[in-house]
Amino acid sequence: MPFIHVGDLQIYYEFHGDGFPLLHISGTGGDLRRTFPAQSRLNKHFLGLHFDQRGLGRTSLGDHPPTMADFADDAAALCAELGWQRFNVVGTSFGGMVAQHLAIRHPELVDRLVLNCTSPGGDAPSYPLHELQSLEPEARAEAWIRLMDTRYEQTGEIPGLEGLTSLFRAAQNAPMSDKAAEGLAAQLEARRHHDAVQGLAAIVAPTLVCAGRYDAIAPVSRSERIASEVPDARLQVFDGGHLFMMQDPQATTAICEFLSA
Repeated sequence: MPFIHVGDLQIYYEFHGDGFPLLHISGTGGDLRRTFPAQSRLNKHFLGLHFDQRGLGRTSLGDHPPTMADFADDAAALCAELGWQRFNVVGTSFGGMVAQHLAIRHPELVDRLVLNCTSPGGDAPSYPLHELQSLEPEARAEAWIRLMDTRYEQTGEIPGLEGLTSLFRAAQNAPMSDKAAEGLAAQLEARRHHDAVQGLAAIVAPTLVCAGRYDAIAPVSRSERIASEVPDARLQVFDGGHLFMMQDPQATTAICEFLSA
């Protein structure tokens, strides 16, 4: 299994696809065993590097409570260990928060940047997901589903993802190991303090900001704020919620075209 030692971590990673290097940074709880990176449509166009962030999946947590800067520096150090000197980045949800810090702290590494369904934090945060952790599993799953796509209130399903709700409920009800629970708690705590607002103007990479029209976790207004702060950033809104890349086929096309420009 592909592990690499980076600082105080043992990081699990996978390569998929072929082409120009593309670093994928996944969202809250983004264990590669559940996010199926081999199925990413972007693998057809790029050499995708996918990894479990600290405390998640098969990556260790480290020896101190992580900050957003730590998550960004982990990504930079992983790429350095693998010999990647410059690459594209796609950050999704929490991964989009990490990607902002990566582009601010390590501008020399990022060629082109895509920020999906995320927020700049500070006075424009995403939904406080840490508050859901005190709920019972079924209630927590229901809350997540309602936040992922606001149309669920009217339909009882997420348009374009019919049937996903039952799978999501099953995942929320699945038992979690002590290690996984500790790692998720550490990630949510770092997320709670995410604030990249003051640094966004320093991002030099060409940036595409993508949002789902019906997303209540990272509403469109949060993407608008990012696009207004990052020099020359472009904003596109797609027909979906927090999972718009799975709901609107135009999203993958737009991202590929941007990254290939």
